[in-house]
Amino acid sequence: MAGNLSATVIPICFALAAQQSSISIADLDLSNIHQGWGHAMKDRSVTDTPLSINGRTFDHGLGTHAVSTFRIRLDGHATGFHAFCGVDVNAKSDQASIVFHVIGDGKELWKSPRMTWKQDAVKADVALKGVKILNLYVDDAGDGIAYDHADWADGRIEYQGKAPIALKPEIEKPYILTPPPSPKPKINGPSVFGVRPGRPLLYMVPVTGVRPMTYSATQLPHGLRINVSNGQITGEIAKSGIYRVALAARNARGSAKRILTIKCGDQIALTPQMGWNSWYVWLDKVSDKIMRASAKAMVDNGMIQHGWQYVDIDDCWARIPGNTSKDLGAPTRDSDGRLIPSAKFPDMKAMTDYIHSLGLKAGIYTSPGPTTCAGFEGAFGHEATDAKTFADWGFDLLKYDWCSYKAQATGLEGYEKPYRLMGSLLKDQNRDIVLNLCQYGMSDVWKWGKQVGGQSWRTAGDLGSGFTMFQDGFELYAREHLDRYAGPGAFNDPDYLLLGRLAGGKTPFTPSEQYTQVSFWCLVAAPLILSGDITKLDKFTLNLLTNDEVLAVDQDALVKAARRVAKVGETEVWARPLEDGGMAVGLFNLAQDEGPVTAGWKDLGISGRWRVRDLWRQKNLGLYTGSFTAGKVPRHGVVLVKLTRGAGSARPR
Repeated sequence: MAGNLSATVIPICFALAAQQSSISIADLDLSNIHQGWGHAMKDRSVTDTPLSINGRTFDHGLGTHAVSTFRIRLDGHATGFHAFCGVDVNAKSDQASIVFHVIGDGKELWKSPRMTWKQDAVKADVALKGVKILNLYVDDAGDGIAYDHADWADGRIEYQGKAPIALKPEIEKPYILTPPPSPKPKINGPSVFGVRPGRPLLYMVPVTGVRPMTYSATQLPHGLRINVSNGQITGEIAKSGIYRVALAARNARGSAKRILTIKCGDQIALTPQMGWNSWYVWLDKVSDKIMRASAKAMVDNGMIQHGWQYVDIDDCWARIPGNTSKDLGAPTRDSDGRLIPSAKFPDMKAMTDYIHSLGLKAGIYTSPGPTTCAGFEGAFGHEATDAKTFADWGFDLLKYDWCSYKAQATGLEGYEKPYRLMGSLLKDQNRDIVLNLCQYGMSDVWKWGKQVGGQSWRTAGDLGSGFTMFQDGFELYAREHLDRYAGPGAFNDPDYLLLGRLAGGKTPFTPSEQYTQVSFWCLVAAPLILSGDITKLDKFTLNLLTNDEVLAVDQDALVKAARRVAKVGETEVWARPLEDGGMAVGLFNLAQDEGPVTAGWKDLGISGRWRVRDLWRQKNLGLYTGSFTAGKVPRHGVVLVKLTRGAGSARPR
């Protein structure tokens, strides 16, 4: 018998390569895109025209508008992203400016240069190996979103296996960190106050706690008195000097004491002004009625008890040269050259008297040029008359806005001239008037603003509507070392707090971005001027504005503004020394996703053991050596802490 041939079976494995696929981003669910204006369009621009970048037309792609976010789930299956990026030709405006970002799992993988109208598209070729979440992000380049028509032309994702899926945008809900104030009395506000000899003094002692409350002040200098039922200190001090006043407040739950140092001399506004301004919510609709209602709201909502003082009219209160209407038209001045307000302000003196009766101060606005930014009567040629008029009307602050003066200026001397003139005129009036130089940082105003008589000065353009303006502010303050130019009676002003309801709707900033704004403003010793509707603050916004430990950083009497001590990727650490020997530190996450931020002792110039307190949460976090890490800082968010020396620790350098 023939032998059996046993067949040996050898398995053969065929490695089949996963098939490479490609999908246009415009074929995903575009309803999930969150953007600043209009609606995202498939194969069309945001204005429903063919996609075209500087004359080059594309058949496919995504048309959107800054600021926009398009989050796409990849789960590690994608290999690459490709697109031609640029401003759509139908923007038709030199105001258009955009930066495109490709972000993977919170890390920036690619970034375009600043793109403008009539500029060729730039090509994005980005490897996506291992990326789980892709974010196609378009920002406004820091100058607002006007005409920012953004095209991701021929945008496509290459992948293997599972196809990409568009995700719904993450809409951050307001979150309140600060606990309510104690029912017991607590005296808030600055510990120092400046006034000139012989000028009317008005200081409202800010105290939280249940009412009724009684107040007292011992060792008041001659000429001052305190209203024991509402805490208003009024009067005049004849002689220069430094006076330490012992304040006290009492209610049914207890009592509180604090020393207030009154410095009577040449300097006023020893800490940054805190208040409200009409512009971003009321624009040209501002009126006597609105100003009175806003002042009353500052009292009724309790902001006054946290140190908020000023209620400021912005543009559009005067009359318009050449206008013929009864309410706004000529004459803009009377026979003596004094300004005539519009019909919306029938009696300026009566209005400021009302504001003062509440324990608050009043601010007004004009321009050194012939007209204001909105075309109303300016001060040019009438500076002395206007300064006296503002004093006679009872105003305590003047915002002096550049606008039409630009035609008069040449060189540094030209930039200084109008402010030097008004600064000297205000100083000669019979009341203290704070001067806010509003000329948008031209000619390095921070280097000379104080010398020409200013107490604060704008450092850049209007804040705008995108978070990139914050980022630009971070860079400006770090690059120009603006901390060197801040001090008592001298403050860098990065613009108003855009919180709450504005003229165009709600604030454009997320809750975390709002925490970032307030924290950064306080760290750099900036004026805190709210410009949302103060009569309609929700709980979240009011909570943002009434954390006394955070406000104490802004109002710290040492007035040593923060500087950037560390920058790692998209995280930054800013710090300022405080009068009590402690240090305020902001740990900022400017990235698109939540992540940790670390403040190292070496960067802070300290050593040893330091107690760390979370100022927004008003919570002690413990004793740390070498560094402190905030583990989960929200996207565009902040953790603001105060460091206090433990035993054997070195003072900050």
